[in-house]
Order: sequence, then structure tokens, then C-alpha cells
Amino acid sequence: MKLIKLDAIDSTNEFLKGLSGKQILENFTVITAENQTKGKGQMGSVWSSEAGKNLIMSVFIKDLLSDVNQIYNLNIAVALAVIESLETFNIPQLSIKWPNDIMSYNFKIGGLLIENSIKSDGNLSSIVGLGLNINQTNFDDLPKASSLAKICGTSFDKEEILFVILEKIKQNCFNLNTDSNSMWQEYINLLFKKGIPMPFKDKSDQNFMGIIQGVSNSGNLQVLLDDDSVSEYSLKEIQMLY
Repeated sequence: MKLIKLDAIDSTNEFLKGLSGKQILENFTVITAENQTKGKGQMGSVWSSEAGKNLIMSVFIKDLLSDVNQIYNLNIAVALAVIESLETFNIPQLSIKWPNDIMSYNFKIGGLLIENSIKSDGNLSSIVGLGLNINQTNFDDLPKASSLAKICGTSFDKEEILFVILEKIKQNCFNLNTDSNSMWQEYINLLFKKGIPMPFKDKSDQNFMGIIQGVSNSGNLQVLLDDDSVSEYSLKEIQMLY
């Protein structure tokens, strides 16, 4: 595993993407940054982080998935790796807000952005970006955000957390081909507000009630509606109101 530490960068995902286009990268090459000026979230949203206080990282992963239809398995392996790592630091009430937000109680403490690239020969590589709020405590403009320090009332060693997460990611990725079914079940069990009637908004800005049931093989959210039917929604087609 190669680790590259940067003081400041526009985006660790973009930096790693550019690097992978110029040279052959070792599997699990990692970029970290103390400050990220143009952090990216899902579907072009912005990930903002206070300089020096949080974990900002991207990991290059290749040669793990043989089937492009299994891409969502990587999301599951990485999200579980983050949860399992944080459990070792006794972070309470952890869950995964579909598809890739890391929650403690009702607060978002981290987010994943996984960007996949399929080459002409069929080989699949991925860049896994993670932003994790660790020692930042000021979230005045982000009422639904928090951090490990704010939730637990103590500061944490960012580097220690980094290496625990990296080892868990490698372990889960290598177990994907033999243990994916149990990973899927664990991921679904960890879904934020699963099984609880919740208000949602669809892409037409219509509000409705639904109950999260699970996630399809392609990564769509499965929601039980008032008429007892189950509908599937892709990213940005549905928003939970909580």
C-alpha cells in the first residue's frame, strides 16, 4: 500500500484519478489531504471540511470485481469497513444512510464517493473517496452534520483512524468474492431508518410516506408505499425528510 500525504488539494479523488491516468498505480494507493478546496459528494454535491481537523482520503482499488454488475458490492464493502472501524473507537449509534452517508444518531459524520472506470479490456478500477468529520466541532451552517469529537466529547487521532479504516477496506474487498451475501445482509441491517415509517420527497417534489425495506442488486433503494407495493428509487430520485 502506497500512501501519499498532501497539505492541500482541490479534490483527492480528482488528484488520484489524474495520477492513475499517468502511471500504473499499486492497488490500494492512498491519497490524504489536510485541506480540500473542491471536495465532491454524490451527484456533484459539495463536501466541505475544516482544514486539518478531518480525515480526507481517496483509495485506488483495482482487479477485485470480475463482473460490472457487481459494482455496488464495492460500495457495501467500503461502507461496512468504515462502520466496523468506527465501532472499534466506540462511536455510538452508527448507521448507513443510503447510499453512502455515515451516520451517528441522526447526524451525518461522513460520506463516501466511489467513481468507477471500466477499460476497453473489461478491467474495472475504482477511486473510493471518504470524508470523515473527526475533530471539527463547528457545524453552525450544517445542522444535520456532526463529528466524532462532537458526539463523543473527546478528540481523536486521525492517522490511527486512517490506518484502521484502510485495513478494514482491504479485508472487506478481499472477502467480497466469498462473503458478499453476509456483507449485503449486514449493510441492509445498518440502513438508517430501515423499517420505520418516514416522510420522503420524490423528484417531482411530491411528499409521501414510506418504509425502507432494503436495496436492490443494482443499488436502488426499495421503499414500501401506502398501497403495500414496493418501489425502487435511484440516487437523487428520492430524498428522506428527517
